[in-house]
Formats: sequence, C-alpha cells, structure tokens
Amino acid sequence: MRYFSTRGNKTALTASQTIVKGIADDGGLYVPEEIPSLCGIPNERSDYNAHAIEIMRHYLTDFTPDEITHCVDSAYNKTNFSAPDIAPLFQTPQVSFLELFHGKTLAFKDMALSLLPHLMQTSLKKTENPKTQVILTATSGDTGVSALEGFKDIDGIKIIVFYPENGVSVIQKQHMITQTGKNVFVVGVKGNFDDAQSEVKRIFLDAQLNAQLAENGYEFSSANSINTGRLIPQIVYYFYAYSQLVKGGMAADTPVNFIVPTGNFGNILAGYYAKKMGLPVSKLICASNENKVLYDYFETGTFDSNRPFYLTSSPSMDILIPSNFERLVYALDGSLEKLNCLSGKKKFEMTVPEDFIGFYATENESRDAIKKVFASQGYLIDPHTAVAYTAYEKYAKSNEKTVIVSTASPYKFAKTVMTSLDSKYEKYDDFALLEQMSELTKQEVPEQFRDLKNKEILHNKAVEIGEMKNTVLEIL
Repeated sequence: MRYFSTRGNKTALTASQTIVKGIADDGGLYVPEEIPSLCGIPNERSDYNAHAIEIMRHYLTDFTPDEITHCVDSAYNKTNFSAPDIAPLFQTPQVSFLELFHGKTLAFKDMALSLLPHLMQTSLKKTENPKTQVILTATSGDTGVSALEGFKDIDGIKIIVFYPENGVSVIQKQHMITQTGKNVFVVGVKGNFDDAQSEVKRIFLDAQLNAQLAENGYEFSSANSINTGRLIPQIVYYFYAYSQLVKGGMAADTPVNFIVPTGNFGNILAGYYAKKMGLPVSKLICASNENKVLYDYFETGTFDSNRPFYLTSSPSMDILIPSNFERLVYALDGSLEKLNCLSGKKKFEMTVPEDFIGFYATENESRDAIKKVFASQGYLIDPHTAVAYTAYEKYAKSNEKTVIVSTASPYKFAKTVMTSLDSKYEKYDDFALLEQMSELTKQEVPEQFRDLKNKEILHNKAVEIGEMKNTVLEIL
C-alpha cells in the first residue's frame, strides 16, 4: 500500500513514512492509493484486537504481522480501557449507542491515540529516523487530552498541544493544564480551534523553521486526525460495532446507518472508508451543531466556511474548516482548486455523495435530547452524542438499523449534562456536579476525575495566534 498527498505531490510513501511525517510537504494530507476490499467482515466472535489486526494489515503493509499485533495489544488492553470489549454497544429498542469513551481520557480520541504512539515508535525504527519527533497539535478539546496521555514520557518524542483557551469545557481544560510528563507542553491560544489549527499547519510548512529544527535534531509530526496513524485505527470500530449487531442476531448482510457527531470530519471519514472496504453501511449521517458548515454542504452542495463562529456546549465540534474533509474532496473530485479553498475561508460547489446525509442540532435541541434519553432510557449522554441523537430523531426510519457513535463520557461535560436534566443544578460548579451525576446514575465518578480539581496546574501559558511559532521555538 502506497500513500500520496491530496495536493498533487506524486511522491509515494509507505505507511510508516506517513505516520512519521504527519502532513505532506505540499500541505496536503496523505491518502492510500486505493481503499482495500475485505472478502467478508471479521467474524462476530472475534474480539476488538482481532478486528484491529485484520483491518490494519491491509493499510500498514510495511509492518510485519508481529509488529501490528504488538502495537494493537499494547494499545487495547485492560490497562488502557475500562471496558473489557473496548468499544461496547449499548442497545435500546430504537437505536444502539457505540460507546467510544472507555479509554484513559474518556473520549473517542483514545481509540486511535492509545495506538498511535506505538505505531509512531515502530515507524521511527522502520524508517531509521534518529530525530526527536515534535508532535505539534491543535485541539478542540479531546484530541489534546488523549494525545498528551498517549505520548507522555515516551523517549525521543516531545508533544506540544495548543487549545482555544475559552473554547473547551472546564473539565477538558483542567485535564490538559494538569497533565504530567517530562515531554509534554500545553499552551492556550486566544482564538478558536480553526485559528489554532490553521496556524499549526503554517508552522508545519515553514521551510526556514523546519531547517532550524533539523539542525537541532528535531522534526515535526502530528497527532491530529490529519495523521494516517490516527485515521486508520478509527475504521476498526465501525466493523466491530457491526459484528456486535450480528452477534446479537442481526442478519450479516443488513445495511446499517451510522450517525456521527462531526467536527474535524476524521471520525465519519473512517466510516466512509469502512463502507468502501465492504461494510454494509446504508447512510453515514453527519450530525453538526450550530457550526453547521458540513450540514449546509450535504444539504446544498456548497461548502462555505466564511460564516460566524459559535461557541457551543459541544466544543469538539466547534469547527468551520474540517481538516479531513480534504480527503473526501480528493476522493470525490480531486480538484486542486477546491482543495486550495479548504486552506482559507472560501466556498466551492461539489456534488454531494449519496453515502452521506447531514442534520444539525441547535443548543436547545441538544439539551432536550440529553433530558429525553435519560427520561426514557435511564441512559446519560454527553452533548456531542446529544447532537447525534437529535439527528437520529430527524432521520429515524423504523425499518433501518441505526448506530449512534457516542464520542465522550457525560462526565466530561457535567455542567451541560446536569443542567439539561434540571435547572436546579445551575448552582453547582463542574466538579461538584461530578458527584451529583454519580448519585443520579448510581455509578462511581471515573477515576480520572476524582481528584482532578485539586491537581497542580503545570501549564498556564496562553498566547496570541501570532505568537504560536515563537512559543514552539521557546519550548524546544
């Protein structure tokens, strides 16, 4: 399997080379030369690790079987995940919730970021790369926490995470700024996620800066879903969810809808790859919050990111320039003109693929969904999953099997969740609400959050967007 840049550079790279580089030299994202086909879905009796090994061997063809198995088993185990089956399926009579939040940071990013450090270390050995890797990442909340946890204290790697200082939840922020690790650095930025991500890409492509880093034994890589080592592992849980439905009695060829709360487009793109590999997917339903640039595209065929930006209660979706949308544009059109539009706030038109459909939820609809699901099912969902549930209600067809991809634990967004249930919780702060949520659900507060409020703040730096490059130099 060879990989090429979306921006037209015809240099072919191996999987391990793309994992180390993160982003292409021309600013594009790496894509496989073809989507491999599976002769059949992995056996429903197979565990999560077996699914991961089977699917990733088609993409990581320069890895040996033993290397893939070692990486997978090092990531998906009882040390890193509290659920024995890694990604359990919670089924209600109407819809199933694929729970992707049982990793160390209680968010779906753990599904790939528990694996990426092992893929990175293996790739560095395979490419005989002696440089210290600087993982440079912008986060809308969950990627930063998961990446910091995954890469902390790994020799030969430093990680720098930029996050929008006022654009993440209180608990997400506290999780990041108290993160331990001799090689981790967390910096707030005075802007939104799109601003931070665009500046990170500019830093990646700064030839003078890269030369300066190389002279000092450093080079950049990424933990965002722009890295193929983030994207490919996400394909696995779509197959695993389907196999669990089959195990529960569904016929093996039944088409299934997946509803995905979508921000940077990596999660739902992995579902698109799964469908192209042969998974019987009917529709990939893209659920947006009030930053509905993707909904508008799927509704009208026009992509236009030049619009107001809203801070919402589902901050990981507060994105107007979704990086991974570039991979879909490349797959559907390949027009360099359209791809270049994704680098700035411009618009273009493109035929909407029949694989997708879009819906969006207002803030009130999301809060109502949290309350409704708990009242009817006794099941608590986070604000991002609530956006997806709202999309489900708008699209629901009784004769179609549907899975909602649940991306975060409700504990990460305690304030929004609890006040959606009852206004009486307004008087409590986020950390007190963890205990209130525990009492309500009769479940213990996750271990990660029990003493989070009292942890020492280790990262208190905040900078303007234009100061990010110099901040990287200061850190290094």
